[in-house]
Parts: sequence; C-alpha cells; structure tokens
Amino acid sequence: MAVVASAMRVLVTLLVVAAAGVVGWWLWDFYMRAPWTRDARVLANVVEVAPDVSGLVDQINVVDNQSVSKGDVLFVIDRQRFTLALQQAQASVAQVQQALKLAQDNADRDERLMTTDPSAISAVSAETSRTQASERQAALELAQAQLRTAELNLERSTVRAPVNGFVTNLTATVGDYATTGDGVLAVVDRDSFYVYAYFMETKLPAIAVGDTAEVRLMAGGTILRGTVQGVSRAIANPTVTKGGLLPAVDPNFEWIQLAQRIPVRIAIDSVPPGVVLSAGMSATVVVRSASSATPR
Repeated sequence: MAVVASAMRVLVTLLVVAAAGVVGWWLWDFYMRAPWTRDARVLANVVEVAPDVSGLVDQINVVDNQSVSKGDVLFVIDRQRFTLALQQAQASVAQVQQALKLAQDNADRDERLMTTDPSAISAVSAETSRTQASERQAALELAQAQLRTAELNLERSTVRAPVNGFVTNLTATVGDYATTGDGVLAVVDRDSFYVYAYFMETKLPAIAVGDTAEVRLMAGGTILRGTVQGVSRAIANPTVTKGGLLPAVDPNFEWIQLAQRIPVRIAIDSVPPGVVLSAGMSATVVVRSASSATPR
C-alpha cells in the first residue's frame, strides 16, 4: 500500500507539473506570439467644415455634439452682400446682351450691304462690325460666367453637413467672421468608425487581411466584432523629421531594442444597440483566424 501511495503521489506530481507546463506554454505562446494587443484606438474620419466664402456668421443651426444628416444646414453666412453681387451680375448680363444685339444687327446690315451694293460700304467697315459683334459675344460669355460665380457664392453662403455624423468642437457664435478655408466646426462621420490596433512586428505573421477581430472597449468592456482590413506598410522614422503623413509610433523604452509596433486597421462589422463610440476610445484587440475560433 505504501508503494502504491508513493506511486500515486509521484503520478499526481507529474500530472501537475505537466499541466503547469502546458498552461505555461499556452500563456507564453498567447502573450508573446498570439495576435493580440491592448494598444488599440477607436478612430473615425473627422471633417473640418470650413466656408467656401467669407463673411459674418448670421445664423447657426446646430449645437455641439448634435447628430446631423448629410445636407443639413450647419450655419449661414450673411447673404446680403452675395445677393447684391448676384443682382449686379444679372444686370451686367442684361446690359451685355443688349450691346451684343446692337453689334450683331450692325454686322448683319453691313454684310447685306456688301452683298447687294459693295460700293455703299467699305470692306474695313464691314470687318469692324463683325469684330465688334464677336467682342460683344465674348463679353456676354464673361458676364454669364460671373453670374454663375455669383449664384455659386450665394449658394455656398449656406454651409451644409458634408456627411452623416456628429457636430463637435463648435466654438463659433453668431457675429463671428468666417474666413474662406478656415474651419468653423468639425463633423465626425458616423459611418466611418474603425479601430487602429498596434501589434508588435513579431505578431504580424499571424495576421491576415480578412481575419476576424474581437475588439473589447475599455468603456464598459463592450465587445465589438470586426475584420482586419490591412496592415500599415510604413510608420514614421523617429530619426527623420521630413513629412508628417505616416503614423508615429513611439517606442516604450529607448534604451533597449524592442519589437516595433505596426498599425493594423480593423473595420467594425457591427455596433451593439446603445453603444456610443467616440474617436479616441481605448480597446483591446484579439485577431482570430478566419477559419478558427481560437487565437492563432
């Protein structure tokens, strides 16, 4: 019996050691090689709304954080000056049209005289009439282009939402002077939310476009389902200051060599009802094989 008990103790010990080894290996493989990261951010396209014409802000139709649909009026720039410019352009077109009619009538009359009685008018006079008619035609086209510009400026004085989304960073007030090209507010595109997950380069071989991803938000632990869209092909070189279009990924420690973190873009397949997404939220991401339910 003592021998059996001793053998049982040895067997149990071996089983415990084996189980600990398996668990330890699984944990090492998961944390060191499996495609997962706590360094992920929810991002979205943010449209900086700037007027196409300058003028005083006459009306603001939204409030900060309001939901808007594409085409909704955000704010209006004082239309009086643009209305007067449109009226002036319309009058200019009417004036040039009358001048063109007179010049064309003169050119037609001189051409008839040249045909029926060449001695009644000189060739120079007939040519001058035709030239004046052509000049008036060009002047009419110019006036019509100025009229279309005036119509466009009046239309652009009403600034509309370029996308479906949410107004953010609204600091403008009625009476502010809005300048062409200078942002007045921003609209977060509600249809553009995605996740940027920063994976160590050692884990990239286990990630493929089309793989499913589990995104766990830090806010409430909500889980979102997503799909890997692509792996960034470049990040900013910290030793080179040229350019600013590449993502900058700062190393965790500068005195030792660590695996670089590479951005992986993940499309969000669906958002559970009641979940509010904000660009900048933190998340943990686990990438799963498209054909497997376990991390690779």
